[in-house]
Amino acid sequence: MDDTDISPYITLTKVRSGEKLQIEQKYVKIREGQNKLMAVSYQAPIYEIVELERFFEDFAPSEKIKFNIGGTGSVGVNFRGIIEGGQKNFSKNIDHKIILLEEYKCPKKDEYTIPKRSSRFVPKVNQKSK
Repeated sequence: MDDTDISPYITLTKVRSGEKLQIEQKYVKIREGQNKLMAVSYQAPIYEIVELERFFEDFAPSEKIKFNIGGTGSVGVNFRGIIEGGQKNFSKNIDHKIILLEEYKCPKKDEYTIPKRSSRFVPKVNQKSK
């Protein structure tokens, strides 16, 4: 493969163990939702869906994985879960799963120094007794 060629696979890599799963791009549709949530719709033969389920079994929500589309570079994401796809008009050999992923990022230094207020509580100023 040339350096300019894009691979026909999406590679998912577990950050902790380094275990990898490659799925074919032709079976995948990616949608971005609200709050940086990404839905990866995967319609593939049942044997490939079983591989996907094995890869994510015992995988905790919010665990980090690397998501690489076509060998273009890995993006860090948090795994949020797998749900059944809505369409069920497939042949017996095809199944539909949706993988929920959320982009993760390291907070910037400025975000640590100025905490965001989470309540409207205003502390009383210490008053001197006369």
